[in-house]
Amino acid sequence: MSERKELFERLYLKTKIDDPEYTQIIKEFINNEILPHISLTDKEIMLAVLSTTIANQSKELYQDILPEALKILTPVETKEIIYQSTVYIGLAKSYEFLEVTNNYLKQENIPLPLESQKTVSYEDRLQTGYDLQVRNFTKEFIDTSIENTPDNQKYIWDLISSFAYGDFYTRSGLNDKERELISFTFILSLRGCENQLKIHTLGNIKIGNDKKKLTDTISILIPFIGFPRMHNALAIINQINEEKGDI
Repeated sequence: MSERKELFERLYLKTKIDDPEYTQIIKEFINNEILPHISLTDKEIMLAVLSTTIANQSKELYQDILPEALKILTPVETKEIIYQSTVYIGLAKSYEFLEVTNNYLKQENIPLPLESQKTVSYEDRLQTGYDLQVRNFTKEFIDTSIENTPDNQKYIWDLISSFAYGDFYTRSGLNDKERELISFTFILSLRGCENQLKIHTLGNIKIGNDKKKLTDTISILIPFIGFPRMHNALAIINQINEEKGDI
């Protein structure tokens, strides 16, 4: 546990001189009240924390945490978080985080571009993306969702299959559980996306990220997202738990 308490030391560098009391409150909250309750790996913690800083547009906080994160994550894993964030928060929000990351990697003499993580062809991405959605959310759910969409909007599902899943979820660099976990993190960090969070909670459970892991993810994010969004996310997990029994 003592080593884990060092994970967030870089969070406090800028605030501890001018705001020592604030810094101490945050540090003790994370180290003494959150970390002892969670069983996430250091990698899972960093995946979640970087994802929420991106979703919340916390550019300076991301920049402060990045050097510590890269002691745990590879450059490829870090870049894949940003790539996949585009699906959930859009290019307008993910763009600057690529620049910050690339600048730091260049500073560390890591050559760019990184090795390609592409695994599908342009021609195969639509079907492959559809198949991944079926795997994560069941064929019944995906086909019913498509069927219930107005005819002039059904093409949106092709965009989801080809772009969100075909272009991004198929990439190597992060495994399937990690990709669903950061997707869960992106969505819970946003506002007004509870319907999508429920879908991805079910997707996480189906792929092997159980209630404990999702609850731990929410817990480590409390200092970054606050309690209202924590309550929203926990309410969804508890609702699904009631509907489906112990998950």
